[in-house]
Amino acid sequence: MSFDPKAGPDVLISEVGPRDGLQSVKATMPTEHKKRWISALHDAGIREIEVASFVPAKLLPQMADAEEVVRHALTLPGLTVMALVPNLRGAEAALAAGVHKVTIPVSASEAHSLANVRKTREQMIDTVREIVALRNRTAPGVKIEAGISTAFGCTIQGLVAEDDVIRMAAWCAAAGVDDCGLSDTTGYANPAQVRRLFRRMRSEIGEKAGAAHMHNTRGLGLANCLAAFEEGVRVFDSSLGGLGGCPYAPGASGNVVTEDLVFMFEAMGVRTGIDIDRLIAAREPLKAGLPGEPLYGMTPEAGLPKGFQQGVSHVS
Repeated sequence: MSFDPKAGPDVLISEVGPRDGLQSVKATMPTEHKKRWISALHDAGIREIEVASFVPAKLLPQMADAEEVVRHALTLPGLTVMALVPNLRGAEAALAAGVHKVTIPVSASEAHSLANVRKTREQMIDTVREIVALRNRTAPGVKIEAGISTAFGCTIQGLVAEDDVIRMAAWCAAAGVDDCGLSDTTGYANPAQVRRLFRRMRSEIGEKAGAAHMHNTRGLGLANCLAAFEEGVRVFDSSLGGLGGCPYAPGASGNVVTEDLVFMFEAMGVRTGIDIDRLIAAREPLKAGLPGEPLYGMTPEAGLPKGFQQGVSHVS
């Protein structure tokens, strides 16, 4: 297998395991293990990692060491260090810590918004405006992403109107975020729905249409990523070993497995810039930090096909 890290990637794989994955398991990974895991992900070629969320430790003790984890991640060359911030206080802490990018969870479902951030959807748009204003005053180089969660359905509310999803994306774009992604928080999405919503969002907000964050709860994670790719999406969230979910969305489990996502794209000739062998090796510090936690992924179990080569782009 050949791998050329100097060849520019065709897609950006944004690893969310250190935040989305770790906040969804009962055990707390020791800080030193987090650092080793993040370093291993970086060594594999991942260049954007959501390393933490800035929330009260009493709510998510798994994220109590967010500042220390960010400090370590900032030492890794070429890495975009990202953190989730649900409110203005979290944004203040994240910006003070020196992150390069913040992501704000904005739910398309009113019920999930109240459960997740204890605010209505309209109140969360006000929060987005406050965070954008803070960024503009204090850290203008930091990017802001709005993640439109429960965009494809909600375990609390059920169906989520597509018009509501597009309206939330438009409001976030108008509030000044740099991009809006769509999140299948509950694993309800199907490829036809993914195509439709990303097409509508791109039509509504243009170049601010951002990442696809898919879950594999019902086995459609990769299919949904492929559908998003074919609609022009070039940024994909995923989690090593499939860790992750939402603690405020019952039954929401299973982020798309980074290893399988990278293999799918590389097998298609779509360059990710990630060395699959090193990526699979990054499971070891994850296992060491969370002994006994189940990890998923078909590619690590089956191995790479004989004669497989990566790093050759077939994308124009």
